[in-house]
Amino acid sequence: MAAGFWGKKIGMTQLFVQDRVVPVTAIDVSQWVVLQVKTTEKDGYEAVQIGNIKARFTQQPFSPEWLTQLPKYFAYICEVSVVQGITADAVGKPFDVRTLIAVGDTVDVTGTTMGRGFQGVVKRHRFNGPPGSHGSCLGKKPGSSSSYRSQGRVIKGKRFPGHMGVDVRVMKNLEVIRIEEQEPVVFVKGSVPGKAGSFLSIAKV
Repeated sequence: MAAGFWGKKIGMTQLFVQDRVVPVTAIDVSQWVVLQVKTTEKDGYEAVQIGNIKARFTQQPFSPEWLTQLPKYFAYICEVSVVQGITADAVGKPFDVRTLIAVGDTVDVTGTTMGRGFQGVVKRHRFNGPPGSHGSCLGKKPGSSSSYRSQGRVIKGKRFPGHMGVDVRVMKNLEVIRIEEQEPVVFVKGSVPGKAGSFLSIAKV
């Protein structure tokens, strides 16, 4: 049994749970195939390598040829640690994540935040900025960079304008609200990092 799984973010919506509206994030967990099973004897650790099939090959049956040209047939390849052993005959078979979790379980979701490009301190660090009247000319500038006490040296960790986003973030203790049976989609409570279409790592707590 794997200790976690991967999925593709679809977007956010809301569901009714016991007459209450709950904001949820939909995660597509379909089209994952086992590519390799790593063992302690051969690789030094236990893990399973899985890949997400590209859209144009989803209607085709799996072929051993795919394992020789992974970038051609798979959009994303990753590894998942294993709690209980998985036999080598699982290679080429679908990786069904619905057997790993159930409604009510708690998971940690790891993803990469959306890129915002080069941003100033007001947006990047949530500075208040100067007053809007009384002759202020500061605008959205960061203000003083140092002081005489440090002899002009900029103190390490000073918040400045710069690149914003594309950071790995983890949303912890999210509850699994619903798991669709026909279409492999998992709904977790709350928001997760990343934009629609980005890949997420989900680990069961």
